[in-house]
Amino acid sequence: MPFPLYLLALAVFAMGTSEFMLAGLLPDLAGDLGVPVGTAALLTPAFAVGMAAGAPLMAVLVRGRSGRAGLLAFVLAFAAAHVLGAVTSGFPVLFATRVVAALANAGFLALALTTAAALVPADRKGRALAVLLSGTTVAMVAGVPGGALLGALFGWRAAFWAVALLCLPAAAGVLLSVPARPARRDAPARPVLRAELARLARPRLLLVMLLGALVNAATFAGLTFLAPVVTGPAGLGELWVPVALVLFGAGSFAGVTVAGRLSDRRPGPVVAYGGPLLLAGWPALALLAERPAALLALVFAQGALSFALGSTLITRVLYEAAGAPTLAGSYATAALNVGAAGGPVVAAATLGAGGTALGPLWASALLVLVALVIAWPARGVLRGA
Repeated sequence: MPFPLYLLALAVFAMGTSEFMLAGLLPDLAGDLGVPVGTAALLTPAFAVGMAAGAPLMAVLVRGRSGRAGLLAFVLAFAAAHVLGAVTSGFPVLFATRVVAALANAGFLALALTTAAALVPADRKGRALAVLLSGTTVAMVAGVPGGALLGALFGWRAAFWAVALLCLPAAAGVLLSVPARPARRDAPARPVLRAELARLARPRLLLVMLLGALVNAATFAGLTFLAPVVTGPAGLGELWVPVALVLFGAGSFAGVTVAGRLSDRRPGPVVAYGGPLLLAGWPALALLAERPAALLALVFAQGALSFALGSTLITRVLYEAAGAPTLAGSYATAALNVGAAGGPVVAAATLGAGGTALGPLWASALLVLVALVIAWPARGVLRGA
């Protein structure tokens, strides 16, 4: 894999850390800014919605400009938003910085996906995507617990400063190593914007975007409410929550790495075998939640299966959107973040009306089931046909 891909993954690591770290910072943040924890929690869906809506918008804005210039601008905007967030004393300003950071993250990821696809041969998009998404999975393994530790030791603002500092080497790497306009020799002339947007009318593209969103929704439905399962039915202390999150992150890294080697040439078996296993895993996690050893093992397995299946489906988005070279990454980013925003909402609904901490796990199973039911009649698309 080209070295610039790993520098892009470093930026994705910083951005992924920012997206997920708030779960461990909300109580301190809410107390410092004088707002209820429920109000502070709005920062998380605001970020995901900004990512989903901002990906196509940002991709259109930077369309026709060099990949390096656009990536650098997004990284610096993301860093600046965190600097402002770290020094503000008002929740509305912090909320605004999260929206700006989400837009910058969306633009960066959309452009990075397109850039990554252009840096490698046409049949290695899955490998390139795996390298990029490894930044997200490493953020879950190391960045999120690290942010929570910084917050516990020095306050939530320290975590924001750390994310801003992480962006600086990523920005330097983009400036020095990413080609100004990466392109393959076999790349056709860039189509007009209307033609790229028209790709969204293709049923095959819409199908894989929907499936990717559903699987990612299932992932975040279970992951967002994993802590209450660990401290509730499992009967473990709060110190086990970061352990469970690290296990999920480690599993996701393993899953996306293995799937990256299969999703280009053999995506069908990943979906055919990984889908049913993922579907079975969420109910198993709910039924065995009172057994800590089984719970922790299943958390690792679900992380691996969720990201293996999810990354394979997002790779199919890039293939099906091949006729939209400058917007394909934004379509993939939008699918990812529609799921990230919608999954926790669906899961939260299971907690009301006498629901238990296990409700989100059953919601994840339901979302995967819906995805598999939709996917079954269109198996040919998922085989890469």
